[in-house]
Amino acid sequence: MSTSSAARRVARLLKATGRKVVFAESCTGGLVSGALTKIPGISNYHCGGVVVYRNETKMAYLDIPAELLDDPGPVSAAVTELMASKVLEKTPEADFALSVTGHLGPNAPPQLDGTVYAAIAVRSARGARSTSGPARRLDRRARRLKCRRGDSRVVRQRWVVEQMLRLLGDELEARQ
Repeated sequence: MSTSSAARRVARLLKATGRKVVFAESCTGGLVSGALTKIPGISNYHCGGVVVYRNETKMAYLDIPAELLDDPGPVSAAVTELMASKVLEKTPEADFALSVTGHLGPNAPPQLDGTVYAAIAVRSARGARSTSGPARRLDRRARRLKCRRGDSRVVRQRWVVEQMLRLLGDELEARQ
């Protein structure tokens, strides 16, 4: 599935479900959000995104603790899950948040070269109602992706964007 067809699928599913999404991107530098914004009318469902390329920006924009960025490190399931949770927390109108961080090279540490973590956080109404409305629960999970050896940074970024859009599309379909 190409990036544009994956983006069209996500746009169609967002519209069908009436759900909204927000992004927190590191290694893709906003390309996931950018792919979706090529679709006319997506502003009804795309809340926005934040590019948190550096650790300092992750701390400042998303309140990611320095200790977590030190251990296990910025390219980890823990950090990417927290990125998704925090951007969703800061975007009350969004139902879904996707985040991504990774080492796409060149000059990545050999043991992490091509390693990417993607996470999705989903806000859902569950449980007993309170006086202020339905109880809200946050589901989140991370997935480890591995880019092909020898691919250029640009090819790796394009592949990661496709994987992110596929992840969101699959989640939307599962929750219809």
